[in-house]
Amino acid sequence: MAEPLRNDRLLRALRRQPVDRPPVWLMRQAGRYLPEYRAVRERAGDFMTLCRTRELACEVTLQPVERFDLDAAILFSDILTVPDAMGLGLHFVEGEGPAFARPLRSAAEIRALPVPDPESELRYVLDAVRTIKRALAARVPLIGFAGSPWTLACYMLEGGGSREFVGARRLRFERPALLAQLLDTLTTAVARYLAAQAAAGADALMLFDTWGGLLDAEGFRRFSLAPLQRLTAELAAAAPGVPLIVFSKGAGTRLSELAATGCAGLGVDWSVSLTAARAAVADGVALQGNLDPTALLANPRAIRERVAAVLKDYGDAPGHVFNLGHGILPATPPEHVAVLVRAVREHADGVAG
Repeated sequence: MAEPLRNDRLLRALRRQPVDRPPVWLMRQAGRYLPEYRAVRERAGDFMTLCRTRELACEVTLQPVERFDLDAAILFSDILTVPDAMGLGLHFVEGEGPAFARPLRSAAEIRALPVPDPESELRYVLDAVRTIKRALAARVPLIGFAGSPWTLACYMLEGGGSREFVGARRLRFERPALLAQLLDTLTTAVARYLAAQAAAGADALMLFDTWGGLLDAEGFRRFSLAPLQRLTAELAAAAPGVPLIVFSKGAGTRLSELAATGCAGLGVDWSVSLTAARAAVADGVALQGNLDPTALLANPRAIRERVAAVLKDYGDAPGHVFNLGHGILPATPPEHVAVLVRAVREHADGVAG
């Protein structure tokens, strides 16, 4: 039997149970803003080697937890591991980001996509999960994650990163049934991948629907929300009791629909207040967020003020996971992250006092 977690604030908050203070962790908390991460990245030689080497992935996963004493660790990996395992050939171009050697360019390629076996094609990720769980020694929960089907489709059809992702959006209008077929395959693949992470030891899971906000209302319901609903149901059956957080960037007006998927928590970006988000979901799910990451580039006094504002915006009810409204920026000074973490704790102490 697994050793009970010594710090389970995150899991209790996701169940909307009382906690002594909101748990705090940060999206992209392991990354380029940390000098210790940059040193390991240089040792690895390239990003994918870092992801595929379990000991190195474990080391960088634990770095922010050790430095800031956060309430959760998040697996160091990338959302594009699933398309890579499907045969698209992921690599990273320095200064430009991810790219696929074999992006999807035809209906035949979409129809031929395999669903990878997590314990074979994605074994390196699951090995990293197991290694990190052992190293954490029940200190804090480990969060596993994946990209949403719609977000993965955007990259697979574009061939890499983009601001507009016109390939996926054009296919949505020209051949919606073909896009739906791609999303169906991806939903199966992501559900199996996340269930395997839970089986390997992840205590919570997160889905990044990074590009859901690019879709209009009808497109969002069909091509982003519907796959998320199916995913949530399949995970509930395959990994019962493991909470799922869904983060759909730019979808603040769709929170009530997202809450109805059955997820435990919703990530909220800074475009919507937490007060409004709580009203939208009728306090039915936990909320994670939503400090603007650029606030961490400001001076410590401004950071403390913004942290207090976020905490006040949510209020004293259970179910708040303090986080950023998107990933931490590479230019963020590490000492500013320490200010944020202290501010969350000090605010809670002040309220309790």
